[in-house]
Amino acid sequence: MSIFNRKPKQPAIAYDPETQQPAVRRSICTGEMTAGFIDRQTGRFTDLMRLDGREGLEQFKRDIGTEEVKEIY
Repeated sequence: MSIFNRKPKQPAIAYDPETQQPAVRRSICTGEMTAGFIDRQTGRFTDLMRLDGREGLEQFKRDIGTEEVKEIY
């Protein structure tokens, strides 16, 4: 197998950018972070996973394949 025939990596977490926006919800009191998606039509936040610090946030960005994540409180 040649290294030149590799396919580009697909994001680990699939979502529809037209209907969903990646977001991180942060607690003002405890600082806990929860990653998920906001439905663009209803504005409803859907939890996906709990994040452990800055490393968890960076991993979430790599998993969804974007650097742009909205933060909500």
